[in-house]
Amino acid sequence: MGMGRPRAFDTDAALERAMEVFWRHGYEGATIAQLTDAMNINPPSLYAAFGSKEGLLKAALDRYTERRDAWMEEVLGAPTAREVAMQLLMGTADAQTDPANPPGCLLVQGGLACGTGSENVPFELAARRTHTEDQLRERFVRAKADGDLSEGADPAALARYLSAVTAGMGVMASSGADRDALRQVAAVSLKAFEEQSRGEL
Repeated sequence: MGMGRPRAFDTDAALERAMEVFWRHGYEGATIAQLTDAMNINPPSLYAAFGSKEGLLKAALDRYTERRDAWMEEVLGAPTAREVAMQLLMGTADAQTDPANPPGCLLVQGGLACGTGSENVPFELAARRTHTEDQLRERFVRAKADGDLSEGADPAALARYLSAVTAGMGVMASSGADRDALRQVAAVSLKAFEEQSRGEL
């Protein structure tokens, strides 16, 4: 065995564990010691594989986004705009309170507050949340063209509204709100969506 070589490790498994650390503690709160311990590697191996802590976060976010995109593909495939909204809102309530994962959403709590040297992290997370908003807007543009949404409906506003609600649900979940509480928010938000989709707001 050559001396000084970074220890070989299962990158996929290591990223899963790093993602969970960032999810639970945020970028600032997650220490290198916590990350390397969870990933079962040493710091030189982390830096050799990912370049920096921020590089590791981006790799973990890529993994998280892949999962989210697969789920969003199902959501966006719903036959009506209302069903898209319902699946997004109720699915968010369930996912963000799933005991198999940390509470909330990595894209929200991963970098709500970052200090000097980490200024890019909140923008990275915001860009990924914007991607979901863009997906929703495009879906609602199609819905309006198909007559599924009224002439007075604003696809961009609908998408922005749902994006804001789901982000807020993430904050609630990370603060201890249970599934019933998030589902109540989802139900009320769906009614507001229905009114706005008819151009009533």
